[in-house]
Amino acid sequence: SLSTGLDLPGRFLFAILTLMTLIAILVFIEEAVYIYKKIPSSKRSIIIWINAAAPVISTTSCIGMWVPRSTMFTDFTAGIFFAIVIHKFLMMMIKECGGQKVLLRRFENSRFTISTGPCCCCCPCLPRVPITRQTLFWLKLGTFQFAVLRPVLIFLSIVLWTNGNYVLYNLSPKGPALWISCFIGALTLFALWAVGIMFRKVRILLKCKNIIPKFALYQFIVILNHLQTTIINIFATQKIIPCAPPLSSTARGSYIAQQLLIMEMFLITVISRVVYRRKYHDLEPPECAAEEPGDKKETP
Repeated sequence: SLSTGLDLPGRFLFAILTLMTLIAILVFIEEAVYIYKKIPSSKRSIIIWINAAAPVISTTSCIGMWVPRSTMFTDFTAGIFFAIVIHKFLMMMIKECGGQKVLLRRFENSRFTISTGPCCCCCPCLPRVPITRQTLFWLKLGTFQFAVLRPVLIFLSIVLWTNGNYVLYNLSPKGPALWISCFIGALTLFALWAVGIMFRKVRILLKCKNIIPKFALYQFIVILNHLQTTIINIFATQKIIPCAPPLSSTARGSYIAQQLLIMEMFLITVISRVVYRRKYHDLEPPECAAEEPGDKKETP
């Protein structure tokens, strides 16, 4: 079993990481109660969803660390949850601007810059798109498709895995893992692109609501949960991370990724509590905002 295979330092590390996960859950619960009491109902559920991203990933990583056979299910659970959070973050930016109607009034003569990352940051020649109800629909569709299609693809992966056709680390062109991973990667890029386009337009307007630190925390979760884990898994598959009996290279890489995520998500949970707990003034109506751009300040 796992407990008998660990030496004393290993058990101490597992205990510390489990404690960090429990603290992250308690911090989130306390924050959710505060949000439920203090935040208007129109924004309440969206902000709770976004704040739940780090503790959920920490919890799934902790379960995967203690029960190695559940790694595939815990990774897929975290992936599904964060796909929904990406859509919620886009909706939060729209809500913070006053909703879709108010946002369209604020930027009725403005345009979206679509030459932004991660898809088109190297294409400055792309035309700027007018901000209309239709373009907002396409941006929301860009994140919504990810929240819907990623769970479908993950469900398909689990079905194939139970039948023995899906091997997570088998990236040969003949296997389904490579094609499903590439398709999910493309959907991820489109979703992140939609969020990047919206953030680039509203970051000055929402600076008084600390949208830049909130976006930075969201980006950290994306990078750590996707890019960091993928790099570690590639290193493990290529035997760059050596095996340490009884753990194979892939199992050891999975342990390293999970333990890093627990520590990182704990820090992000604590920082998110500080960033989202502040009280902010509502933005002025569009007519007043044009006249008095310097009056929007935050309160501690």
